[in-house]
Amino acid sequence: FFQVQQAKIMLKRLVLSCLLLTSVTAFAPVRPSLTSQAFGVKEVKEHVGQAWQVDMVSRGGALNAITVPGWAAYTRSLEEKPLTSKALTSLVGWALGDILAQVFIETSPFNYSRLVRLSAFGLLYHGPSGHYFYNWLDSKVPGTGFKQVMSKVAFDQVVWCPIFMSVFFTYLGLVNGDGLKVIGSKISADLLGACKGSWKVWPLVHAVNFRFIPNKFRLFYINTVQIAFNIFLSIIGTK
Repeated sequence: FFQVQQAKIMLKRLVLSCLLLTSVTAFAPVRPSLTSQAFGVKEVKEHVGQAWQVDMVSRGGALNAITVPGWAAYTRSLEEKPLTSKALTSLVGWALGDILAQVFIETSPFNYSRLVRLSAFGLLYHGPSGHYFYNWLDSKVPGTGFKQVMSKVAFDQVVWCPIFMSVFFTYLGLVNGDGLKVIGSKISADLLGACKGSWKVWPLVHAVNFRFIPNKFRLFYINTVQIAFNIFLSIIGTK
């Protein structure tokens, strides 16, 4: 119980940090003379008393403009091999989440087999399923208006979240050699708690996600927060 409480506190702090970093990255101003050449500019008319025009960077422009070494190659990889790139992104996210949980929260010796199991889940399920799910969701509910964003958030949390958590517990049970009865008991005992933990974090995260983050960057953005949330999942999933 104490470890779970520590994980929740760290989760809240890291999520706030991730949201702050994402907001700065996604909405950082870029000079119009540069954006017209590199990213494309759209003029948005806003009416506040009198009509006026402003140049805005197209959504994702600031993300494309990041100059961190390797970022350009990663962006190209998302375009050329999206499934593989997102699977590897989730592998890193899940690995970091479990490493942080084991090093900073838990007191037992480092469990390398657990790290491998959770990293494999990110690689084999979280990344690929996220790729297909968010592509499908964006195709069914196109647009970034308030109604569309809230619809996507609701579907993600009400429908996708319980499915994802059930798969997560089933996967952990199978790799641990548990029978279906034990797995079913685990899901019955912990599914609601896991979903409640998700509902405290992900609606706000996904409101930003569906409103401002381009489709190809969704899994990267999600994994920046997922690293923190995985601390909670790695503890509740393996307790």
